[in-house]
Amino acid sequence: MWTYHPDLLARPVPRYTSFPTAAEFSDTVGRAEQENAIASLPRGVDVSLYLHIPFCEQICWYCGCNTARANRAARVSAYLSALEREIAAVGALLYEKDIRVGRVSFGGGSPNAVRPYEFLRLLREVTLAFGATAPLISVEIDPRSFSEEWAALFADAGIANASLGVQTFSPKLQEAIGRIQPPHLIEQCTHHLRRAGVSSLNFDLMYGLPGQTQDDLADSLRRAVELTPDRIALFGYAHVPQLMPRQRQIDAVQLPGQEERFQMAAFGFDLLRDAGYVPVGFDHFALPADPLARAASEGTLRRNFQGFTDDQADVLIGLGASAISQFPGLIVQNEKNSGRYRMRLSAGQLSGARGVRRHEEDQWRGAVIEDILCRGEADLSVLPYSPSERGRLVPFAEKNLVMVEKDYLAVLPDGLPYARTVAAIFDPYRKAVAREFSNAV
Repeated sequence: MWTYHPDLLARPVPRYTSFPTAAEFSDTVGRAEQENAIASLPRGVDVSLYLHIPFCEQICWYCGCNTARANRAARVSAYLSALEREIAAVGALLYEKDIRVGRVSFGGGSPNAVRPYEFLRLLREVTLAFGATAPLISVEIDPRSFSEEWAALFADAGIANASLGVQTFSPKLQEAIGRIQPPHLIEQCTHHLRRAGVSSLNFDLMYGLPGQTQDDLADSLRRAVELTPDRIALFGYAHVPQLMPRQRQIDAVQLPGQEERFQMAAFGFDLLRDAGYVPVGFDHFALPADPLARAASEGTLRRNFQGFTDDQADVLIGLGASAISQFPGLIVQNEKNSGRYRMRLSAGQLSGARGVRRHEEDQWRGAVIEDILCRGEADLSVLPYSPSERGRLVPFAEKNLVMVEKDYLAVLPDGLPYARTVAAIFDPYRKAVAREFSNAV
């Protein structure tokens, strides 16, 4: 059981799915830089693709994603047409570069909020535009709208990875967060996906929900384990209604306190580890044979906008409204508003709207932060880090949460829930703007 040190968790910190983080994005980076970065990619480079579908059948109150209801067929169709234009435009910039597309991921929103034939058409466009003949395909799924027709599509397309938004099995908690989802739907969806050939299945679960107790969490985790997903992500609910107005529907008075959240995270960690799951970082878990667990044990785990990953590509191209692309020297985000996104594509332009240049020191610091989160250790000799940064490690070392020897830093077992806070020490952009980020645990 971890030791709770509230003073070391008082500061909200980023999840560090990129460095610099989205808080540093500005409009000084946009379409021109996006086009140049894509066109300048070297021949034969490994590239991963992410396609954003910003629609859901229903909008959950807790959700922090860029999504809207899929209740207007014309709007969804217009968006998908714009996305197809973007796919073609980016593919044209990469024409004859012999890029290797190893992975294609669909997220949202809920990709299965569109109709199966529309999704299949997107897959075909990606294959044609990028020569992606046999990529590893991953899809985020809302179990409430996953049908046998979708399962047949997954089987025909050879989709290997799927992630289900489960969150909780408790009816009272589902009602408290606006996501009514009877357990039989999750079980049915799981069976459909297994029969369709999905070999790596992830469940997203949450702690820190309004009115949630440790018993509630235990029940959901045990129900999840019975269905044997290959991966489980156990996220702490981030209540930021000032950024996500839909969260104002959640009764903040019922939210567990910080120490209670900490104990839930520790309990979940122990339960899943004892159930045979390998901890991957602080809040992800995978069965030993899963590629994510192997990457963690082999020291090849990475982190990108989709969280922990075994993907080794240094280039990720995001397609769709709000999607983010990452290159060694640049991060750029597409226009968030789907209407403006469509207008830009209709005008024959890419939609890069905000971003940040990754200077050499940014890349060094990003590598150190990734090493801390993915491997629990880092070589600090590559950094021109200051005495104040070294001094901020002292409280963690004094409590046996980290070990620092010369330029080597290791996160000790009791320090795992503090890893994000330790990583933030090496982020010079952080100005303690609490409203931008969530609690580390």
